[in-house]
Amino acid sequence: MELVSQNRCFGGTQSVYRHSSEVCGGEMTFGLFLPPQAGNRPVPLLWYLSGLTCTHENAMTKAGLQRHAAEHGLALVFPDTSPRGEGVADDQAYDLGQGAGFYVNATQKPWSRHFRMYDYIVSELPELLMAEQPLNGVHGITGHSMGGHGALTIAFRNPAQFRSVSAFAPIVNPTRSDWGRKQFSSYLGDDEAHWVEYDACLLLAERGWAGEILIDQGAMDQFLEQLRPEAMASLIAERRQPGVLRMQAGYDHSYYFVASFGEDHVRWHAERLNAA
Repeated sequence: MELVSQNRCFGGTQSVYRHSSEVCGGEMTFGLFLPPQAGNRPVPLLWYLSGLTCTHENAMTKAGLQRHAAEHGLALVFPDTSPRGEGVADDQAYDLGQGAGFYVNATQKPWSRHFRMYDYIVSELPELLMAEQPLNGVHGITGHSMGGHGALTIAFRNPAQFRSVSAFAPIVNPTRSDWGRKQFSSYLGDDEAHWVEYDACLLLAERGWAGEILIDQGAMDQFLEQLRPEAMASLIAERRQPGVLRMQAGYDHSYYFVASFGEDHVRWHAERLNAA
């Protein structure tokens, strides 16, 4: 891990690191906030996965989560949304290629060489962080939009690794959305049987989730047709799944929305992670 920058932040430290990723076949960057409590003991880690076009930096500088994480003694990690750099496949569209990894392991060329964000989030980066940082091995996960999709699918597939899951305006049913069908056909191929493991609604229907789920969705979100919150709401009711999907009047898809409800989410995760 190469330290790129470090700043004092709410009694803790906000750092940015670079490292060589074997999984993604190149250099990856992530942000890491350590609360003041990490100076005395290992602390739980809350993952924040960002959305389309974002880097590690967007939520780190706009979501305002560090203040709340410091209060509750949680570390925060802000991974990038895709591999980047020369030799990494890309597309002119904003919703495919660099900045749009969708947290999948691509199987199709030219994406399969680098776009393995699922393995990066589930295996490689956790192992690196646990080896190098004062963390106690208790993990929660959240994210926004494409990152909300990533948080839900990764948690549902790895319940022993992630103790809590929430999301802000997640893409919950990508196999039935233009934000999903386009990317999955490119990254995973045309056989939709291979898409199931990256659809939160299909995973919840098949596997369930032993804990609670917290989802916030802006009622004025300009991308509601792509996000399909009604599919998740119906499934939660049908399965009698513990959890809540809150439609927040007047809020859109921006980081103003994330920042407005970030305190709720950090506190919600802290109650579950600190009790583990």
